[in-house]
Amino acid sequence: MKKSILPFNWQEQLSGLEADSIGNDFILIDKPLILPTFNYPFKVDVTTGIICLKGTTSGRINMERIETKSPGFIIIMPDQILQYEYVSEDFSALFIIMSSRFTESLNIDERFPAFMSIQKQPYIELTNLELEAITDYYTMLKRTIAQKDNPYCLDILRYLTKAFFYAFGYDIHIRRQKGEEKKSKHQVLVEKFLNLVQHHYKEERSLKFYAGKLYLTPKHLSKVVKENSGITASEWIDNYVILEAKALLKTTDMTVQQISDRLNFPSQSFFGKYFKRLEGVSPSEYKKN
Repeated sequence: MKKSILPFNWQEQLSGLEADSIGNDFILIDKPLILPTFNYPFKVDVTTGIICLKGTTSGRINMERIETKSPGFIIIMPDQILQYEYVSEDFSALFIIMSSRFTESLNIDERFPAFMSIQKQPYIELTNLELEAITDYYTMLKRTIAQKDNPYCLDILRYLTKAFFYAFGYDIHIRRQKGEEKKSKHQVLVEKFLNLVQHHYKEERSLKFYAGKLYLTPKHLSKVVKENSGITASEWIDNYVILEAKALLKTTDMTVQQISDRLNFPSQSFFGKYFKRLEGVSPSEYKKN
């Protein structure tokens, strides 16, 4: 039985936890933040950095399976759909939570390679030196927030974060570039396809569209994707569309018609038939249950 996307109010989940913060714009938490709610898929509107100090986790981010082990670093972007499947009992981590307003104020160019690399692969395995560097960054953030009387605290956090991203992010990008060279041509093709789907699934569900972007025939693309990922290209597209539809049905006040329009269906009726074919229930029934 498939699990639904449950509403997730992160402010409510944080209430009662010890945290260093400046309003809801920047929050630091030293204790594990994997709660029972996290057993189900959810979406948040903040950017979260998780410095894994001890233990392991596994789960999915936008359907991509992520397995982490310490030392490591996870970056979760706004509107990504998450589901934790396993968290070890000895899991320990430091959490950095940044509001969309704060991250937008950083003015980081989305074309910057490290930014694109993080979106593509949110988990980063750290060396001991990198772990030391990132925990030093966390310590600087914490000391800055402790300066309650300093009117420039948020500005300092902004500059520290931007400097860290460009320095640390670039090193990670270079490391991943070297790793790309070891991948087969078909593995790279599947990654390109999935990257296209992540960017266009709300507007395009046609296999022909994605094959055209990759200068391939739909038949060849489907064959390569199936052989290298276990499911067909069309199933990947449908899974992304359905996951987004579920999230919108469960975590927003949008009507079925509004969701149908947002996902570029020709009509609410067409969307309803598509949803029921894949999930066994209508969008309205899913939203109520």
